[in-house]
Amino acid sequence: MGARKRKSAEARKEALKTTYFAQLKNVPTSPRKMRYVADMIRGMECDRALGVLRFSQKEAASRLEKLLRSAIANWEAKNERKAEEGELYISRIMVDGGMMLKRLRPAPQGRGYRIRKRSNHVTLFVDSVNKNETNI
Repeated sequence: MGARKRKSAEARKEALKTTYFAQLKNVPTSPRKMRYVADMIRGMECDRALGVLRFSQKEAASRLEKLLRSAIANWEAKNERKAEEGELYISRIMVDGGMMLKRLRPAPQGRGYRIRKRSNHVTLFVDSVNKNETNI
């Protein structure tokens, strides 16, 4: 490995030490439906977002609730302490399209209609409120 590659790899590793996130891959629901729920909680405090997800009627909300709990646990593991109420917030949440299963459905007059069974990948970043505040 060259010196330039080594430096960039070390910089990436250092950045990951201060980044707290959780990923959910190949969720068998369309990205559009998942983005609807992700938009509801984007930028919220974690405790409030857990309440919103808990009482949401959407099927994707239960999956995001579990993912958010995992991201909070990752933050607690890296900082070696419990998160206080109102300390964490969702800094970023991304929903990307995953793999697509393609099927054919019989249609009239010998035709075939395509069925696309979509999936998605969700990445949720958590950050502490105190870290981003600047004292003037």
